[in-house]
Amino acid sequence: MSTAPRAFEISMPIVIRTYDIDFAGIVSNIVYLRWLEDMRLMWLERFMPLQPMVERNQGPVLVATHIEYKRPLRMFDPVIGHLWLAELGRARFTVAAEFTRNGEVTTTAVQHGVFVDFTTMRPLPAPEALRREFEALRQQSEGAQ
Repeated sequence: MSTAPRAFEISMPIVIRTYDIDFAGIVSNIVYLRWLEDMRLMWLERFMPLQPMVERNQGPVLVATHIEYKRPLRMFDPVIGHLWLAELGRARFTVAAEFTRNGEVTTTAVQHGVFVDFTTMRPLPAPEALRREFEALRQQSEGAQ
């Protein structure tokens, strides 16, 4: 992950369930996708509520996910998930995430998406308020360097 500031970061404790474990005794790869979805929903609720967008037939749609598994997670490991807005373009966005155990990064992820009109499935501009706040945070961090 880059050293850039983590705009709009959320953190979430994660409990590893018995059904999250695969035959090797570690968290299954597919489980990370569910955890990312849970964190994105928490992120949206906090910074860009989904319901008003959906009522306007608009919303974010994922186009790619990249996950790097650095260290395995097992039952009873204390896991914290972190997710933040890494990039925001005219219609595209990138969220970055990491999962930590006792402060050590075990897994990193990047998800790319686009804002779309659900009726036409065509790209829409990112919400203006989010773009303004993101740009202000970015300028603030560049000024601090």
